[in-house]
Amino acid sequence: MKKGFTLIELLVAMAIIGVLATLVLANLSDARARARDSKRKSELTALKTSLRLYYNDNQTYPTNNASNEIVACGAAGNEACPAEGEFSLGISPDDTVYMKQLPDEYAYTQQDSGQGFLLSVVLENASDPDLTTSAAACGVASPASLTYYVCAD
Repeated sequence: MKKGFTLIELLVAMAIIGVLATLVLANLSDARARARDSKRKSELTALKTSLRLYYNDNQTYPTNNASNEIVACGAAGNEACPAEGEFSLGISPDDTVYMKQLPDEYAYTQQDSGQGFLLSVVLENASDPDLTTSAAACGVASPASLTYYVCAD
């Protein structure tokens, strides 16, 4: 009687391990994409809150520039707020800070003559159910592919 495995048995075992490894890696990359999308959505929610604080102080939402950045920073409040920078008015420590660090990926547009705004960010997960519901909630008639929206209430 021979001891050991045949070549066919080894090849079948390796094929099964390969398929399982592929499935695990695909699920891990999907989980990472969902985590990044979740972070992007929570950052927009935090930015929405800081924009509301700005509105309460100024009775208008800030304007935007051609690059869809918030224009409300600096000493006079007329400079673009840099991505991943601070959303604040003025330059001294006593000035108003609305958000310590802006998200690095977002687009901002002032709407309704300063009475509204639209924030957007591109997500990675095409099956995210919030993609269609966010567009509908913000009244976006032709939403861009994979784009998540947040707007003023």
